Amino acid sequence: STAILSVGILGDDRELDTEVQRFMSLTGLAQDEALMQGREFGLEFMTSGYRFVEYDPLAAGWAEVPADETLRLRQLPEGVSFELFLEDKRIRLDDDPGRISDGSNSSSASRQQYAPHLLIYSSGDATPFELHFNRATDDATLVLRGNALGAVEIVAPDEV
Repeated sequence: STAILSVGILGDDRELDTEVQRFMSLTGLAQDEALMQGREFGLEFMTSGYRFVEYDPLAAGWAEVPADETLRLRQLPEGVSFELFLEDKRIRLDDDPGRISDGSNSSSASRQQYAPHLLIYSSGDATPFELHFNRATDDATLVLRGNALGAVEIVAPDEV
């Protein structure tokens, strides 16, 4: 008799599924916060991570979400990366988060340079997008699609 040990194959699938579910849960939470508190959120993507930001109307610019461990910067596991599509165009993602003005430079031009990729409005609307979670080791991909009403769903491979 023969036994074959396949370590990590099922674990990798669970890892990718876990990241997709975490992303969907966090965006849902940000949408709920935006609706209930009248706040505007943004979502910035890096090649292997993402972060939520909040619009500060008094400073007329974006800022990191203060004192919120849930909406903090998130890193994807090693070997997993993003591809972001807006209006069917692939968006080039940086490796590191963009620089947000700390308010020390009061010129409106410096505050307006930073902009997140996706917006989550207090009305419940959001930027439509398609987000690919890619794993390099086995070329696995899971695709999420978000619409203008803020609904996010996993897309079947034949619909991509």
